[in-house]
Amino acid sequence: MHVAHLSLHDFRSYATAEVPLGPGVTAFIGRNGQGKTNLVEAIDYLSRLASHRVATDAPLVRAGADQAVVRAAVVKDGRTAVLEVELNPGRANRARVNKSQLPRAREIVGLVRTVVFSPEDLTLVKGDPSDRRRFLDDLLVLRTPRLAGVRADYERVLRQRNTLLKTAGAARRGSSSQESALATLGAWDSHLATYGGELLAARLGLVDELRPYVGKAYETVARGARRDDADLAYRPSLELPEQRDPRALSAAVLAEVERRRNDELDRGVSLVGPHRDDLLLSLGHGAGPAGDETRLPVKGYASHGESWSFALALRLASYDLLRADGDDPILILDDVFAELDTERRAQLADLVAGAEQVLVTAAVAADVPAALAGVRYTVAGGEVTREPGGADPAPDAGPDADA
Repeated sequence: MHVAHLSLHDFRSYATAEVPLGPGVTAFIGRNGQGKTNLVEAIDYLSRLASHRVATDAPLVRAGADQAVVRAAVVKDGRTAVLEVELNPGRANRARVNKSQLPRAREIVGLVRTVVFSPEDLTLVKGDPSDRRRFLDDLLVLRTPRLAGVRADYERVLRQRNTLLKTAGAARRGSSSQESALATLGAWDSHLATYGGELLAARLGLVDELRPYVGKAYETVARGARRDDADLAYRPSLELPEQRDPRALSAAVLAEVERRRNDELDRGVSLVGPHRDDLLLSLGHGAGPAGDETRLPVKGYASHGESWSFALALRLASYDLLRADGDDPILILDDVFAELDTERRAQLADLVAGAEQVLVTAAVAADVPAALAGVRYTVAGGEVTREPGGADPAPDAGPDADA
């Protein structure tokens, strides 16, 4: 799979942009603030309907414009399809495939798959649990697009339930609407448990599948590491049953919600469910006093280099897992080489150079390792200019190609 042409209208800093692309490596070189990351961000947005840089769509629309459009000709198994997303902040986004509008924009998720390496990846290790939950859920949706609906439904139910908990909590302090709020809350408990059980089952399965890939990747990128040094484990907000199927997990969520009813009413927030879970990352640090291996959480104990190696391992593991599904995802290396030492630069470049399509951004050409030589564009002053030399990128697949 690769993107053969990218078209932007009122996206970020671009009033318009037309960028031919092709298989292999393409690098966008430009000083900070010139718009190079905006190009790869647009491709990643088509994949997930989310940005790796901001939490909402509003910053993605050019100042003064009402909407933005991202369009890409995507080639898979020799066939070309044109994917398009219309971003409408404050209103529903729209998505099209070959000019036909989809019933819901989220149905475009997963039609193109991306894995992004960026300086923000360090938050996977050092950031809040929400960063690690987002990492898991984004990967889940790329592998199983229907889970985008489960995720959206869970978040919708959670918002409504939190509102009701605040109302019911106030009712316990003297409001007359207590009985009504509590009766309504019961129905939302059931919805939370249903969607939560399905999401929880999917996350648990993903962590089990991802674990060996993370160990292998960490061994590759960390100096002197062993395959079993890096580990990850899912930490739920409730005690899990022996059965890990969605129905059993939903029943466990519902039982725990009912058990903690008074705590939730006191605090006015949902305390049980996948939104309270975390992904625990740990490293082995040799034998302890009793001869057994000592494992410590990466957050708070790992060095800066170890933290970076673990973050890279998570992204490489995601890439390998997606490849195992049968698709070569598009790799995006967004200003990541400036954050790495020379050895890690070379290791990462060698690992990803064989991908079907690699998109690189860098402030200076010297930051791009020799193993990633390919087509290069200079990005400056809102202009994207191809540098001389290199193979021509996919000249026959323009923005209006049809499947």
